[in-house]
Amino acid sequence: MEPNEEVNAVTVPSGLGRGAIMIAVSIICAAIVIFLLHYVFGGRGPDPFEKDTREPLKKRVYDKKEKNKVLKQGFVANRVPENLDAIVIGSGVGGLGLAVLLAKVGKRVLVLEQHSRAGGCCHTFTEKGFEFDVGIHYIGELLDHKPFRCMLDQMTNGQLEWEPLENPFDHVVLGPPENRRRYPIYSGRTRFTDELKKCFPGEEKAIDEFMKLAKKTGNGVWFLALLKILPLPLAKFLVHTGLLRHLSFFFKMAPRSLTDVVNELTENKDLRAVFSYIFGTYGKIPKDASFAMHSLLVTHYLNGAWYPKGGASEIAYHMIPIIEKAGGAVLVRAPVNRILFNDAKEACGVSVMKGQEEVHIHAPLIISDAGIFNTYQKLIPKDLQTMPAIQKQLSMLKHGEGGLSVFMGLNGTKEELGLKADNYWIFAENNFDELVMNYMKKDREEAAKNVPLLFVASPSAKDPTWEARSPGKSTLSLVTFAKYEWFEEWKDGKVTNRGRDYTELKQAFIDTILEVVMDVFPKITRDKIEYIDAGTPITNTHYIGAPKGEIYGADHSISRFDPELNITVRAQTPLKNLYLTGQDVFLCGFAGALAGALTCGSAILKRNLHLDTIALAKRTAFINTKLKGE
Repeated sequence: MEPNEEVNAVTVPSGLGRGAIMIAVSIICAAIVIFLLHYVFGGRGPDPFEKDTREPLKKRVYDKKEKNKVLKQGFVANRVPENLDAIVIGSGVGGLGLAVLLAKVGKRVLVLEQHSRAGGCCHTFTEKGFEFDVGIHYIGELLDHKPFRCMLDQMTNGQLEWEPLENPFDHVVLGPPENRRRYPIYSGRTRFTDELKKCFPGEEKAIDEFMKLAKKTGNGVWFLALLKILPLPLAKFLVHTGLLRHLSFFFKMAPRSLTDVVNELTENKDLRAVFSYIFGTYGKIPKDASFAMHSLLVTHYLNGAWYPKGGASEIAYHMIPIIEKAGGAVLVRAPVNRILFNDAKEACGVSVMKGQEEVHIHAPLIISDAGIFNTYQKLIPKDLQTMPAIQKQLSMLKHGEGGLSVFMGLNGTKEELGLKADNYWIFAENNFDELVMNYMKKDREEAAKNVPLLFVASPSAKDPTWEARSPGKSTLSLVTFAKYEWFEEWKDGKVTNRGRDYTELKQAFIDTILEVVMDVFPKITRDKIEYIDAGTPITNTHYIGAPKGEIYGADHSISRFDPELNITVRAQTPLKNLYLTGQDVFLCGFAGALAGALTCGSAILKRNLHLDTIALAKRTAFINTKLKGE
């Protein structure tokens, strides 16, 4: 007998061995649970939501000059506060939101914006007397008692008001003019499904199962937040042991495509399309979209949809004073051309281009809301760009799809033009995957003649303050996909004068889109159009710094929901004192960018701010109930 065989021969009985192993596993699991509970529920740093900072509503400011005193404060060196605690690059809601969170715990924060006004995709612009909203179309989860609403109230001192949209809030329009089918989408926990069942008799089981899956999947998104803020070794343990997929239905469904899920539920192609229509809000066609991502959008609007009273610029307008009150500032026309590092390769400041000169500003924390590609490929030094940890993150992500927007200024009230506070999703047919793939493969001239999908909304119809500000006028915002490459040759041209060929290509898209709009909205005729223009992917690059004209940041395909990616791409970068916030840290859209701000704030303040919003909602509900009782 070999020596190792003798040892094996005298080991403890197998039953006792298995028992010992089970005890050891139980002890390890208990230790992990205790640690998780301590980490998740044990706040360590200051809580931005500790005090209720809501104030009585102040008189709304309509005067643009007065609002611009807040939104358009130009960069000059003497406006930079002294003794900064942090610098935020970019004033999108992910950057402004993070700055507000830090300001609420006494931090002095400088926000630097390259554009001429603050707000990122929440900014507005005016042409020929029409104010246009560039990125905020409708927001969900804004019932008074919801954590998201309570958080926004605190981040704007209770000054930001929300107007509910119509119900139905969305309309799905399928097919060519001679065979258009229209399906209204209602909010309401039961009304959503009840109304669908009226449209699709005999499909009750499929509709119920779809909603059941969407709710169960969406409810598990908190594990995504947990992965981002847990200590990395513990996050890796959850992922690499496979525990995560057992604990989170969100991650269990994440590898499954939207197409696969809905095709299993029904053979009805129109119903499949209605289940899938909202894919445009995150920019991936159903076959490439994760059902987990889709479930978040479906459930986001179950309780209703809202629009900010006074327009999207109200968001930044009411956030900036909180930053300023803590000693910070939000300065525009402040293009950061590089992040500064000391000899220890720690981020210590930024360089801002003022004309042909660089202005250096220092702070112990640098937070980028400029997106992961801009941050890692443009703002940090070349020698740091090549770091394996940086390259690993970049290799996991790719650019999202480009977007093309058309802005229409119309003569006529919403009643005269047949416009309501709702949205239309118009598709050439119900085969979304094929439609969009064929469109994106076309050359640009051919694509301009055949735009197969279109989002249509009227910001003016959604805003109850509009008529007082712009009587007798209305606006439409139209959005579709467009390839950056179709417009890339003009990227270095002057933004207001890129040449005749560029203008003609834009006009070709506009003409095609306009035909669809006038068919679906017969009261809108050419003689009612006072202003119309389009923003292309290269327009997005100029105004919001999107490298490839993307409107949702990094791509949101199935790979975006790989657990390994989500423990790797975090708010804390591989470089000390440098953090990321916004869409690329969490998910796209207004809510996703703010979740990115919460995630970044959690890393900086060393406490779970996601959980703090839930606690805030409970306190707010208690206070509101008490006030009503009085």
